[in-house]
Amino acid sequence: MNKRIPQNVMIKGTKDGLTLHLDDSCSFSELLKELETKISANYQFQENDPLIAVKVHTGNRYLTEIQQEEIKELIRKKKKLVVDEIVSNVMTKAEASQWKEENQIETIVRMVRSGQVLKVTGDLLLVGDVNPGGTVAAGGNIYVLGTLKGIAHAGCNGNNEAVVTASVMKPAQLRIGSSVNRGPDQYTEDGHAMECAYIDDDGHIIVDKLQVLKKHRPNLDSFEGGL
Repeated sequence: MNKRIPQNVMIKGTKDGLTLHLDDSCSFSELLKELETKISANYQFQENDPLIAVKVHTGNRYLTEIQQEEIKELIRKKKKLVVDEIVSNVMTKAEASQWKEENQIETIVRMVRSGQVLKVTGDLLLVGDVNPGGTVAAGGNIYVLGTLKGIAHAGCNGNNEAVVTASVMKPAQLRIGSSVNRGPDQYTEDGHAMECAYIDDDGHIIVDKLQVLKKHRPNLDSFEGGL
């Protein structure tokens, strides 16, 4: 009976390029050896061929920065292959702690007055008003249970999926990620229903009724059952 040869490297072609699934139970040296063999045997490129993006999945194997660079360098030897991303199911304690901070909701009950800046790492739930000249900023989403008349900057670390909501939305300026939307000079007084702001597919900040948020940001579990 022929002994089955283990498949430590699985290569799949997608519309976006190549996806490499690397076994997480073999030794790292075995992995590199098989990866080099399979890439060399299956991919020969011409000078005028376009670049191909490669996404690497390492499963439950944690790679150090040095090991990641070894994989990238091996793939780069085939000049038309470029590593787009390395994805792992595991993370260090420091990374886990940072992720927790960035994804937790910090609840604060206060008024943010002119000249004051309130900033949190993750999501901000502010029970109170943001007066003109006041600023609230968060690495994640901003929820204001009150009147927003100052500046709100959600996703201040570059998260363009973040949102801003307020019971009364009258900001001097809205920022989400790197996008900025200056508030209008005047607001209509008709209706005071809670509103939200988000970045649409064209990269513009849109202010709309809170009910639309479920459609545009379906992963916001904080609002589950509330919209």
